[in-house]
Amino acid sequence: MSDTWIILGATSSIARTTARRLAENGATLLLAGRDMVDLEATAADAKARGATAAEAVAFDARDPATFQPILDRAAKEDGTLNCAVFVGSMPEQSEIDANPALLDGVITDSFTGPAGFLQRLAPMMEERCSGTIIGLSSVAGDRGRLGNYVYGGAKSGFTTYLSGLRNRLARSGVHVVTVKPGPVDTAMTWGLDALPFMTTPEKVTDDILKAARKKKNVVYTAGIWRLVMLVIRAVPEPIFKKMKI
Repeated sequence: MSDTWIILGATSSIARTTARRLAENGATLLLAGRDMVDLEATAADAKARGATAAEAVAFDARDPATFQPILDRAAKEDGTLNCAVFVGSMPEQSEIDANPALLDGVITDSFTGPAGFLQRLAPMMEERCSGTIIGLSSVAGDRGRLGNYVYGGAKSGFTTYLSGLRNRLARSGVHVVTVKPGPVDTAMTWGLDALPFMTTPEKVTDDILKAARKKKNVVYTAGIWRLVMLVIRAVPEPIFKKMKI
């Protein structure tokens, strides 16, 4: 009996590398996202790598009607049920400042949509008394900064949500891991100015799966970001307001 993994946002670079690793371990994968052609290709690749099964399923964080069909499909699988959330969007802050209508989409993609799905999934995992949830947040959520405060605000909310969900589900033997990447070499960061401590999707996947195995609560990737954000959080607000970060 294989583990079943729901992967939300399965067209992202980090999701793909994670799906490959899970496939090599024989998992059953439900690859969820909006681009069905892309998802079908990832599903075929996963099967070739050893997945017990891999299926593309439609998911849109902005459309709650897409949530229940995935849950119904997952309920048909026996054994341990898991979920990895890689959903989010990050327009440049200047674009949001110029067009405030973009704010709702960022918050839905990066926080309320995934949280809404997990809220519906939680009772299923409690009933089975097992499983892991991996939630991709961001170092951007550790403190509101001039350059990305809307995205950071959404990820801060998601981080807090995952903390509460972890507290709830721990009582049923379900573990929740909060992942806080810094800049990762993906489509989300292409075209931006040079970013410090850039890492790769493969390294993030390594850190994610290691954290899940060790049942860590929060993991920064690359690890140096734990120290960097500790320093940033400690800067007094009068000084912080004058910094261009």
